[in-house]
Amino acid sequence: MQILLWPIRFVWRVLTAILALTGRLIALLIGFVLLLVGALLTITGIGAIVGIPFMALGFLLIVRGLF
Repeated sequence: MQILLWPIRFVWRVLTAILALTGRLIALLIGFVLLLVGALLTITGIGAIVGIPFMALGFLLIVRGLF
């Protein structure tokens, strides 16, 4: 079961590291920018392969910055 949760834990630890290095406000701004860039890439269709993970990462960064 731990091998299945490894990617989720890895992403969460990366987000925590970004938050520790930059602070909450900068983390929120980076998350918002990633969310917008991901949405714009998703609209193009071909960019959806990269856009959806950007949106997810941006959302998680915003959640981590708020709480």
